Amino acid sequence: MVEKRALIFCSANYDIDEKYNQAARDLVRTLCARGYSVVSGGTVKGTMGVVSDTVVSCGGCHRGVIPRFMQSLVYPNLTETVFTDTMSERKEKMREGTSLAIALPGGIGTMDELMETLTLAKLGLYGGRILAYDVEGFFGPLKDFLDYLVKTNMLYQRDRDLISFPSTLEEVERCL
Repeated sequence: MVEKRALIFCSANYDIDEKYNQAARDLVRTLCARGYSVVSGGTVKGTMGVVSDTVVSCGGCHRGVIPRFMQSLVYPNLTETVFTDTMSERKEKMREGTSLAIALPGGIGTMDELMETLTLAKLGLYGGRILAYDVEGFFGPLKDFLDYLVKTNMLYQRDRDLISFPSTLEEVERCL
């Protein structure tokens, strides 16, 4: 059987609304129950740490990809730790072997990871599904912007359709 790997992009900040961390816990529990292993940034910080804690509590497999300069932040109970030299290499290694990329609410790092993955999908270089888990409308402005790009002919609708914005865990489950 081929391993199912889900990549999670998320916040590294501690001071975010708890609803985002709870959404991360619920998502990870669902993924583990559906037989997915999880790939993430692999640190102890913010929602990344919440993702890691939840994978461990579920008994799941978790691959963390982290640049060497952040080695002091590695989550200690990863199933596999992959070190990279740069942030760009990190993103590439994170996507490797995944069939699903899910962005949870996050900041500019999350947006960078999500948009690069969407760009690669548009170019035919990433074949996995891409989701932005729209917890309480967090990704609404991004969704609106992508729709605006389509309206102004800056983005083809077929490329806009490469990303979905499920707003509930049930909608996420239907995308799995």
